[in-house]
Amino acid sequence: QVQLVESGGGLVQPGGSLRLSCTASEFSSDFYTIGWLRQVPGKDREGVSCIRGSNTFYSDPVRGRFTISRDNVKNMVYLQMNSLKPEDTGVYYCAATRLGCPSYEYEYWGQGTQVTVSS
Repeated sequence: QVQLVESGGGLVQPGGSLRLSCTASEFSSDFYTIGWLRQVPGKDREGVSCIRGSNTFYSDPVRGRFTISRDNVKNMVYLQMNSLKPEDTGVYYCAATRLGCPSYEYEYWGQGTQVTVSS
């Protein structure tokens, strides 16, 4: 079973940057899609980005501002978030699935990390 742990959340001002990290207990670049999703109270969980091998996906609200990358040696996936907006506020989850990228169904989840964009 894949275990995922997120880190890097926090409070940042609008226009600022954060980098989220996801450590996976084990995954293969060729067999797992790793995704970042976010949850805002009162709204459905939203897929933000995912990566599988060299294939990446970004949702429309974050395309051009966020960048996903992975380090297969360290079993880590990163989400670099630039030009942050208040509407990016939420709990960000790292998740893994054997399905392709993008995916709307994930089998393994981290505990989430809070991102707050506010002045």
